[in-house]
Amino acid sequence: MAVSRKPNFLYLITDQQRADWLGCYGHPVVKTPNIDRIAKNGTRFDDFHVALPVCMPNRASLVTGRYPSAHGLRHNGCNLSERANTFVDVLAASGYDTAAIGKSHLQSFTDSKPVGRKPFETGPIAEAWKPEPGSYNEEAPDSYQSDALYKITTPYYGYRHIEMVTGHGDRCGGHYGQWFRRTHPDWRELHDPANELAHNYTCPQAYRTPVPEESYPTAWIGDRTADWLRSRNGDDTPFFAFVSFPDPHHPFNPPGKYWSMYDPSDFEVSLPYSAHQNPNPIMRRIKEMWENGESSPLMQTAFYADDQELREAMALTAGMITMIDDQVGKIMQALEESGHADNTVVIFNSDHGDYMGDFNLLLKGMLQLRGLTRVPFIWSDPSNPAQPDRCDGLASTVDVSATILDRAGVNPYWGMQGKSLLPAVSGAAETRDALLIEHHDGGARYDLDEPARIRTLLTRKWRLTIYKNVEWGELYDRETDPEEIRNLWDDPEYADTRGRLSERLVREMMAVMDESPRAEHVA
Repeated sequence: MAVSRKPNFLYLITDQQRADWLGCYGHPVVKTPNIDRIAKNGTRFDDFHVALPVCMPNRASLVTGRYPSAHGLRHNGCNLSERANTFVDVLAASGYDTAAIGKSHLQSFTDSKPVGRKPFETGPIAEAWKPEPGSYNEEAPDSYQSDALYKITTPYYGYRHIEMVTGHGDRCGGHYGQWFRRTHPDWRELHDPANELAHNYTCPQAYRTPVPEESYPTAWIGDRTADWLRSRNGDDTPFFAFVSFPDPHHPFNPPGKYWSMYDPSDFEVSLPYSAHQNPNPIMRRIKEMWENGESSPLMQTAFYADDQELREAMALTAGMITMIDDQVGKIMQALEESGHADNTVVIFNSDHGDYMGDFNLLLKGMLQLRGLTRVPFIWSDPSNPAQPDRCDGLASTVDVSATILDRAGVNPYWGMQGKSLLPAVSGAAETRDALLIEHHDGGARYDLDEPARIRTLLTRKWRLTIYKNVEWGELYDRETDPEEIRNLWDDPEYADTRGRLSERLVREMMAVMDESPRAEHVA
């Protein structure tokens, strides 16, 4: 009797891309034919949300299947403990070849110090926990200063093959940065802001790079992934490949033809600040900063922009997305040439969204708007031609680990907090009726006295968001007010709803208490 092969997995992930910025999710302008083709052959999840809408914590939730409050990478600048198991570790232990090509961001890749954190005077022992074992320098800038290829100690969170990209824009580091310096004798000139190509855009962080298309990080990741896939021709060892693009992240600098591929006039600011009936204090403060000419606390944090700046950011973001789509086409062709396409589950996802003009905001921050928390998730399994075109049930980043292990036929480890989505792609009932979203800030922002601590509960009908140590909160009816322009928090008519959802939120928070490791004895 023939033994069925274990499935392969090709995981394509972008950075800071909201769900509705793909053709298959209904965007009227952005061209993404290759990603749309994956969706056509699979299931598009329409209500998939992140565990926490910032890069590092959510990526750690993806690989561990656990919430940031459990796995410990609470906000950017922390590191995922080397003690943490990941579903990639499980696959590797089950005989899979594992590879990560592109952005990992499970460890810090800058040497910048935290901003907005108040000093705290400690005694002879600084922290509640002893230092973590390990050096945590695998993504640090200093590790890649040499011309010699830096060798990451493997397994790296379960990955046996690593081709690292750190940072964003045209000046990424890691193995890509080493390659760029080695193959471009004029790399200093190409990275010199004085050599920026001429343009008339006014959007903050819009930069017209002189780096050629074929040398930009997106193209390098596409090329390296295609080569890795072709190298597997004739090799029946099952594989998991994590392919991670740093775009469409700011700075807004798509190279070559992608800069001018879209016209700002093609885009609409459809949800301006004026549309919100009762904006919360954070929204008001961000707008006030713009009116006063104040800058954002960090380049990564949300800011208010005028309509023309928003349209420019949209056009440049669209260029970055279409460039990624072209590389996805290259990767899918290589998968065909490898001989493994008929046994490879292809997944497309993003680590979090972007406000991208909602209420005149750009980038990301503590406001749990749908553009920030809702991301694309596409599951395309060639062995399941009957899978539904779409799934409108709630799903979360923490569910990814359980889903992949379920499809691989491998049991998870104790302590995973997600649920397998395989029943959903088989047309069964939805996996969950509510989900939790966390947020922890690394410093105080927007006049808050302390770093934000936020919890959001989503149900099919409601979004409830509670902020630590502030009197106000948010309550939106997702069915009658999908754009979330009327906050019902203080409406006495919805006091009972607010109380009931608050109780449910507490129960969801209780459910993600860390249960690992299990006790060895009664007492």
